[in-house]
This record gives sequence, C-alpha cells and structure tokens, in this order.
Amino acid sequence: MIETARLILRAPVDADRDAIAVLNADPRVGESLGGVRSRAESDALVDRIQACIAKHGYGFWVAERKADGLLVGLIGLLPLEPGDLPLYPGVEIGWRLSPAAWGGGYATEGATAALAWGFANLPVDEIVSFTASTNMKSQAVMRRIGMERDETRDFEHPRLAEGDPLRPHVVFCKRR
Repeated sequence: MIETARLILRAPVDADRDAIAVLNADPRVGESLGGVRSRAESDALVDRIQACIAKHGYGFWVAERKADGLLVGLIGLLPLEPGDLPLYPGVEIGWRLSPAAWGGGYATEGATAALAWGFANLPVDEIVSFTASTNMKSQAVMRRIGMERDETRDFEHPRLAEGDPLRPHVVFCKRR
C-alpha cells in the first residue's frame, strides 16, 4: 500500500469490482483507451491486475480517496510482457481515473508516488508511459511527474486497427 496526502494506492479486492466496472464502462474514460469495457472485460482486467500483483508484487493499484474511501481510479506500474508492445522489456506507469476526479490532481499525485515506489523497489533504470498521440491530458500528467518525451520510441499500437485515430502512440520516460 502506498499513501499520499489524499490517496491510498492498494491492490484491488473483489469488493472493488463494481466500482471498477463503472469506471471501465464510462465512455469518457474509454475515449482515449480504445473504448468502453463490458462487465466481463472489466472483471478480466481485475483478474489480470490481481495476478500481476501476486506474481510481481506490484501492478495497477486502486486509487482510493482518503477523505471518503471513494475509488477514484487505477494508478500504478505494470511490467511489459514479451511480445506485448515495442517497449518490452520495461515497466510502464499508467492511470485510469473517474471523470468525477479529473482535474483534481489525483493522477499526478498518485503517479508521482507510484514512480517513487518503482524506483525505490524495482531494479530498473527507467519507467515508461505511453498514450494515444491525441491524449493531451495524460501527456500533461506525464510532464508534471517529470517524464520526458522520447519521440524515437513512438509507435503504432499493434492492437488497434489501421486508421484508428488512437493507433499512433507517444512515449515518455523517466530515468533513475
């Protein structure tokens, strides 16, 4: 568990599935992530996150607001898997927040803590983040947490169709 001034980042538990499903079904959230997820797809994501944390000791954590216990999103680190993306091997930092939490600084606060945790606990020289080239809000968070754009590593997302406006991805990194 990671604690910040306003958030607790912790492993998701089964009781979080309903709130995560609502997050994943919101079209505003899915807009830059390739679309919304059905309940089954959301539950499968939670299963993958839980398995990742069990295997590696880290993953995407639930971001819970301390003031009221509300799940405001997911923030954390993921190991990139072989054959996953052109950035393998590596560790990715990412976030997915409820629109009600947008603009409140939660992504920046949680991601700053996740980066610090990653560099304190993982034997990596860098942590990367990537998003659709059109996702300016996430790119702004990347800059606020001290990441720098690495245009030489930008890529076309292999899981998105040719011509999909989300296919071009930009890469940011933070080095130790």
